[in-house]
Amino acid sequence: MSDRITVGQLYTGPVTPNLLNRVKQSETTLTPERPFAQVLEDNLLKLSNHAAKRLEQRGIELKSEQMQQIGTALDKAAAKGAKESLILMQDMAFIVNVKNRTVVTAMDSESMKDNVFTQIDSAVIIS
Repeated sequence: MSDRITVGQLYTGPVTPNLLNRVKQSETTLTPERPFAQVLEDNLLKLSNHAAKRLEQRGIELKSEQMQQIGTALDKAAAKGAKESLILMQDMAFIVNVKNRTVVTAMDSESMKDNVFTQIDSAVIIS
């Protein structure tokens, strides 16, 4: 039991590029492809229940163009490694969970006054 194992004792044959390629190919074939619906859902912007209530309470209506702008801002934040981002657009503000692509809360200009935004690591301003 005190014998040391050194490299070469475990595999004595030559390492060839073809062997390495076969290993890489088998690793990639073991991971199943994600269905298109999952990929589509991952790229969409979601609203949390809290955000949906705030949008309704504050009379904020988002058009599809605005949702696309928020999605684009979210992509930029993700590219920079953001986790929780403040997105400012016109007279609205959104706190967004970047990883889940979910709007956590939404505010109008009146709600933003004298407000402090906490637990964010980035901000994206949409002009």
